[in-house]
Amino acid sequence: MRKRRRSKIRIVVDIMRVLQMSSGAKITQIMCEANMPYDRLLRYLEELKSKGFITEKRSNDHTLYYLTRKGFDFLVEFKKIERFAKAFGIEL
Repeated sequence: MRKRRRSKIRIVVDIMRVLQMSSGAKITQIMCEANMPYDRLLRYLEELKSKGFITEKRSNDHTLYYLTRKGFDFLVEFKKIERFAKAFGIEL
């Protein structure tokens, strides 16, 4: 049996949850925990930054990604949607 592919919203939420659980995450950590290849992850990170859900801080040797207040608020609302969908047997 073939495993279902994740939807775009599920990928975005997985990335944002990695950032929620850490106080700044390097790209390698996000790749591993969100199960994303580097090139696709970069595209998602750019999109999330452009929408104001995440921010990045660069230092001399690395870049750390953080969830913004808007990102935290999104995850709170998404959790409500998840519970609602689950109550009706809908998979997101």
